[in-house]
Amino acid sequence: MSAAEFLDRVFPHVPRLTGSRFGFEAWRHAGRPTNEGVGLQPGLSVDVDRLVGRLVDVGHYAGNVDYVEESRVVADPTAVPPKAVRFYQRIKVPVLGALQMELVLTDFGMRDGFRVLAWHQHDEATRALNPRMGARTDYNLGAWLIRPDAVAYALSSAPRRDDVGRLKFAALTTGADAGAGKMVEANIAGMVRWAQRA
Repeated sequence: MSAAEFLDRVFPHVPRLTGSRFGFEAWRHAGRPTNEGVGLQPGLSVDVDRLVGRLVDVGHYAGNVDYVEESRVVADPTAVPPKAVRFYQRIKVPVLGALQMELVLTDFGMRDGFRVLAWHQHDEATRALNPRMGARTDYNLGAWLIRPDAVAYALSSAPRRDDVGRLKFAALTTGADAGAGKMVEANIAGMVRWAQRA
């Protein structure tokens, strides 16, 4: 599952999110247990380069991005900075526990007036993680779309069914879909706040 293909699914939804307040759209794809979705927050004043700098500073997500417990760069000669960075991340979902994954974040440059950074999961590395440290994600795709007056965040993710019980799987899929809009809005606000800090 490539980030480029994910972006091709995301961008047709973005023009419908051009109101004066936060908007969110979700859709089904390939029979997966979670929706894909994108939210856009308009009315911002964003330093695009500064926000991009925070996004690629993956080694400092913990303590600066909500719910991230650990995040560190993983050496990978195929992920060549400044265009791409591979990293490990473990997040703590309130009540439900930890999720972990290895991701590759890539700078896609400009598209339709947005600066675009998107990620895909490094499937082999994620499968090799120790499930005792948290449930591994089965798939994980996402994107940030940034312009001076608006930021959008898109996501498609689910845990491996083998790593969680039936009730937790339902909470992390069906439950996550129900709260996705609020989560996306909060993630945008949090990343913008981090970028604005001195």
